[in-house]
Amino acid sequence: MGKECAVLFDLDGVIIDTEPQYSVFWDRAGKDYLHDADHFGMKIKGNTLQQIFDLHFAGHEDWQREITAALSEWEQNMHFDLIPGILDFLEKLQAHCIPTALVTSSDDSKLGHLWEAHPSLQQFFPTIISADDITRSKPDPEGYLLASQRLEVVPQKSFVFEDSRAGLQAGRAGGMTVIGVATTLPAQEIAPLADYVIHDFVGISPEEILLRKKI
Repeated sequence: MGKECAVLFDLDGVIIDTEPQYSVFWDRAGKDYLHDADHFGMKIKGNTLQQIFDLHFAGHEDWQREITAALSEWEQNMHFDLIPGILDFLEKLQAHCIPTALVTSSDDSKLGHLWEAHPSLQQFFPTIISADDITRSKPDPEGYLLASQRLEVVPQKSFVFEDSRAGLQAGRAGGMTVIGVATTLPAQEIAPLADYVIHDFVGISPEEILLRKKI
């Protein structure tokens, strides 16, 4: 298969099962700072930290400093459990010489914590697009288009794995095939934004995905 195609992965909710932990943090921040008790964590899924600040905490630099420090401490103590089946799937992609990239709204500091928890994981992602590499976060396709460009694969032959609405919309906006991973949101909720949906990577082969077969 080789460079006939590329596979691009979001991080949280696709590679690692961290979204519930982030929801706890941001739900609490929304309640404490904005008096928003209506699942604030779901409202900011897929956004970079800077975008969250610009949209919801503009003009409150003191709040931003407090949240940044608290988030850094939170991430240092997070559990980076892998989504079931993801390592096997990545190994199969590597065996087929299919290029892969990580496209995440997380910053390089967060990625450092991830590599400490899973040192062998980094080998699967020679191309990484983080929040520090882009100016427009999801649902803008900038990150995915940049990853596709770096891998020298046209967007139409790129496959995106995403769990959030913003991420799914980004893949679609980039003209890519979008696979929804129903870890953060129910399958029926993300299905309209995806070409097809999987629940995790257990038993999933690259052939099934890249030949666009229904799972």
